[in-house]
Amino acid sequence: MKSLFSSLLLLFSFSIFSQDSTQLKSQVRHSIDELRDFVSIPNDAVDHADINRNLTWLTKKFNARGFNSSVLPTEGESLFFAALPMEDGKPTVLFYMHFDGQPVDPSKWDQPSPYQVVLKSKDGSGWKNESFEDLDDDINYDWRMFGRSTSDDKGPIVMFLNAIDLLKKNNVDIPFNIKVILDGEEEKSSKPLPKAVKEYRELLEADFLVITDGPVHVSGRPTVVYGCRGITSLSLTTYGPIKPQHSGHYGNYAPNPGFQLAQVLATMKDTDGKVLIKGYYDGISFDEATQTILKSVPDDAAIINGNLAIKTPEKVGSFYQEALQYPSLNIRGMESGWVGEKARTIVPATATAELDLRLVPETDGARLKSLVKKHIEQQGFFIVDSVPEKDLRMKHDKIMTITEGSVTDAFRTDLNNPYGNFLVNTLKDKFGEDVVQIRIMGGTVPIAPFINELKIPAFIVPMVNPDNNQHSPNENLKIGQIAYGIQAFYAILSLQLD
Repeated sequence: MKSLFSSLLLLFSFSIFSQDSTQLKSQVRHSIDELRDFVSIPNDAVDHADINRNLTWLTKKFNARGFNSSVLPTEGESLFFAALPMEDGKPTVLFYMHFDGQPVDPSKWDQPSPYQVVLKSKDGSGWKNESFEDLDDDINYDWRMFGRSTSDDKGPIVMFLNAIDLLKKNNVDIPFNIKVILDGEEEKSSKPLPKAVKEYRELLEADFLVITDGPVHVSGRPTVVYGCRGITSLSLTTYGPIKPQHSGHYGNYAPNPGFQLAQVLATMKDTDGKVLIKGYYDGISFDEATQTILKSVPDDAAIINGNLAIKTPEKVGSFYQEALQYPSLNIRGMESGWVGEKARTIVPATATAELDLRLVPETDGARLKSLVKKHIEQQGFFIVDSVPEKDLRMKHDKIMTITEGSVTDAFRTDLNNPYGNFLVNTLKDKFGEDVVQIRIMGGTVPIAPFINELKIPAFIVPMVNPDNNQHSPNENLKIGQIAYGIQAFYAILSLQLD
């Protein structure tokens, strides 16, 4: 009976909300102005003063909605924490978002400043500027706001705040205790986060975690992601002559570090892109239920391949979602000598490759790095962790300097978790279409510290459009996604758990 009553109450509150499109549009209009104001504060985490200005803005906005807020010091930039007054007997949901953004190169943007939002519409010839004043009469949900962090991740923060506004206007008794933690260094790998979560453990205690970062599936359908890959990195440098030498005089004599590096890298993968390093894929398997979920994601291989302009993908998995279930080994950059107009006829002194390794829950980052290093040793290299001096170079034919990056762990929540079912069912009921369920996404969000310390399930509920140019010039947010995000937050925070 209680469940039936709750369902009827939910339907009643949803009907009020869905019927009052004027109310929604008014809140979207308010969100647009609020987001413009928020984006105008630069948020590169290398600038401590800018991060502090963002913290001041957040404190003002959350306090105005009735939250109790705190700025939590860490070994790096501070975290922002907010919570509505707690009530006994209610489950607690912790929301994670971040307010820092990727660095900008203004010269690459099609507007004077990436921090001054520009409104644009799309026509046959591309994008054209629109006036924000034109939104006073009506709102075109296809128009977009261009600016750094409009989508990643200030947009979702503003959507959340405005959903809280609507819940209060409609006198909805929120059936959850709500906590919010906002990261100021997510784009710098959130290095202080593990220690900070341990330090503030009691403050952050919750029943489940919802992360609103990243884009919805390319189909545009509501999306719930159960995990994300972790990441670590390696930098590899090989050595030839101690200084670059004339290739006429010393070609065929001085070992070329570029060839040495290319040869060892070539031993790491086969021609299908599968890692050949022994043990790299250990522990990974899929049961039938998992395969069903993976295949249910409405990816179109032809479209993906067309967007990438590739004829044939690598064969680590038999399709895109399956490929994401494995750890990757990626060369993200290479450098040796000079290229292009600066090219010189020399034997280079060094060659460097930067590798990133995307992790899945079955693969420990430290272990994978150890496997890579062992493999390199088996190719005859003497490994050091700094630039070798002359006496060491005279003792070994092949030397490689390897420096290691930190590890951000992967996470994955069980596909049958009841909180996950709650989120999926809520979004399906709200938007009237099947929810895309993604077992693990390719990117990395630094959530593992929360899971490891708080022992709670975590879910990513993306809010922004998939073509938002995240991390790139001309980052944007579709206005229709603001409406979607407000409704999604509203729905999640209206439903009583069974």
